[in-house]
This record gives sequence, structure tokens and C-alpha cells, in this order.
Amino acid sequence: MLSRTQTILERVFTADVPDRADIEHLLRLDDERYVQLLFDFADVVRREYVGDGVLLRGIIEFSNSCRGTCAYCGLRAANRRLKRYRLTHAEILTAAENVCRSGLKTVVLQSGEEDNLDADALAAVIEEIKSRFDVAVTLSVGERDRRDYAMWKEAGADRYLLKIETSDPELYGQLHPGMSFENRIRCLVDLAELGYQTGSGNLVGLRGQTAESLAGDIVFFKKGDFDMISVSPFIAHAETPLADEPAGDLVMTLKMTALARIVSRNAHIPATTAIGSLGGRDERPRALGVGANVLMPNFTPAPYRQQYEIYPNKRCVMEDPGACPGCMGHMVAALGRFVDLDKGHSLKSRSAVGPIAIRSK
Repeated sequence: MLSRTQTILERVFTADVPDRADIEHLLRLDDERYVQLLFDFADVVRREYVGDGVLLRGIIEFSNSCRGTCAYCGLRAANRRLKRYRLTHAEILTAAENVCRSGLKTVVLQSGEEDNLDADALAAVIEEIKSRFDVAVTLSVGERDRRDYAMWKEAGADRYLLKIETSDPELYGQLHPGMSFENRIRCLVDLAELGYQTGSGNLVGLRGQTAESLAGDIVFFKKGDFDMISVSPFIAHAETPLADEPAGDLVMTLKMTALARIVSRNAHIPATTAIGSLGGRDERPRALGVGANVLMPNFTPAPYRQQYEIYPNKRCVMEDPGACPGCMGHMVAALGRFVDLDKGHSLKSRSAVGPIAIRSK
């Protein structure tokens, strides 16, 4: 069985498009010896293709307003109990300055998918950050038209994260009423064509999700050739239709992280905050041990950090943002790795079509 699992791992690693049956086999592994073989394989790939450095990206959650209806998310428009906020231009710039003072070289600007987001105002924020600080800027503000994406790229944005959450169109429709899977793909294609370093990702443990659909997500990541891939466990929020659903399984989330590393090779993959918040124990070191190479300290100012409640009991919402890089440095050092304070741009060669290939899914 060990030799069979090793053969399947090598086949998934070398395939132009991995076979879903092979991926499903790996996802269904339950013997700890075989699961560890998967994890060790992914860690070897990580070491060979991205090295031992762990990149730090400073995240600023500048608004929790959202038009979305996503069944799993606490920011959904129907959550009337959530106090909404939007940082001012000056507040965002102060937070960005704090990121830079901590030595980090990437500022991540994230918000809900809000109708009232002023594209010109965000462009002005991007321009000022880029003019004042020597940093890369990543955006994660959801589905917009191509014109907005082009404006922000012209303003200096380097990267964009837009998670697909699930690559199964039917499941996507069930979880995102009123939204379009095709439009999500359109956005990813637009971003790639405009020259963004483009990221996507999924949630593990969603109601209706199967090993088959998770295998489809891994194929989606491979075909997309994304610069960044984010894998997070589902964590139920009380003000959503999935309030009573169990949280995503940690081991399955780690398997998906490992497989994302194996098929993508040199994508940047975070040990997500959700992995650190699952079950009350910080499991991000385990994610770093199965292929992840990024951590994302939160620089959203208080009291807003507590109000960006995609899921409850989020880790590190009360701490001083300035303390996070030091804490993460200790975490990384304990693994025999080091904090890499580079901007951490994409390691992908863009002679290929990249995420545009997902059109053919």
C-alpha cells in the first residue's frame, strides 16, 4: 500500500492534469502512515520549489460591508446583527504604515464585496501606498467589472485574491444564491489578462461537498496555474444558513493544502488564520509543515478587527498588531524555518496562459 500511495503521489505531481481518481484516493487516506507520506511528499515539494522562507503579508480589512448572500459567511448582507464599518483613507494609510514599520513588504487590502466601494477612492489609496512605501499591494475585494480591475492595476496593485470556494458549479450555486459561477470565472480571467498575480482557493467542509468535488478543486488549481492558493476550513457562523453545520475537518484541510502544493509546486500558499482558529488550537504550524509558506498577520485597527467576523472566535483579534510578526517569527523558527521579508512576488513563469486556462473547465 505504501508503494502504491507513493506511485500515485508521483503521478499526481508529474501530470499535466492530475487524474481525479488519484486525488480522491489520496483524500480518502485514513491510515496515519499513508497520510504522513502525503504530508512529507508535499513538504519536500515545498522545500524544493519555494524554499524554507515563510513570507509575511500584512492584512488590512478595511470594510466589512457586503452585498453577498454566501451561505457560510458572517459578513453576508442578511446579517443585521453585525456592526458595519469602513476605514477612512487616512486610517488605511496609517495601518499600511504600521505594516511597513514592522518590516513587512506586502500590504493586503481586503473587504466584503460591497456595492458602495468607490473604485476611484481605492485607486487613490493604492497610489499613495505605492508612492510612500516600498511594498507590494494585494487586493481582495471580490467581483468587480474589468474596468475597476484595470484602474487598480494602473494605480499599482500587484496581486488579487478571489477564492472560488468550490469549483463545483452546482454546489457553488447552492452556497451563493443570486451569484454566478460563470461570473466568478470571468473575474479570474480578467485579472490574469490584466497582469495581476492571481490567487484563488477553497473552503473545506462545506455542506454538500464530497471527496469528488474536493478533487475537482485540486484539478481547478492545477489548470488555473494560480500564483497564490488559499485553503481554509469551513467554520460555522451563527448568523448564516449553515449555522448548525460542523466545522471542516483539520486533517482534510491539511490534505488539501498538501495537494495544492504538490500540483502547483511553486505557488504561494498561506497557513490561513482559519486553520489557526479551528478548534481553539493554533494549527498553522502543521499547515506550514505540509506545504504552506505564507503567514498573514492582521493589521486591521481595533475595534474594527473584531467586526470583520467571517467566522467566530477568529485568532488574534485582540492582540496588538505590532506583536504579530514577532510571534510568527517564533512559530517559524520552531519549525527550523526563517521569516522571509521579501515582497514575495510570484515564482510562476508567465510564458504560459496561467489562470486563463480555467475557461476550458
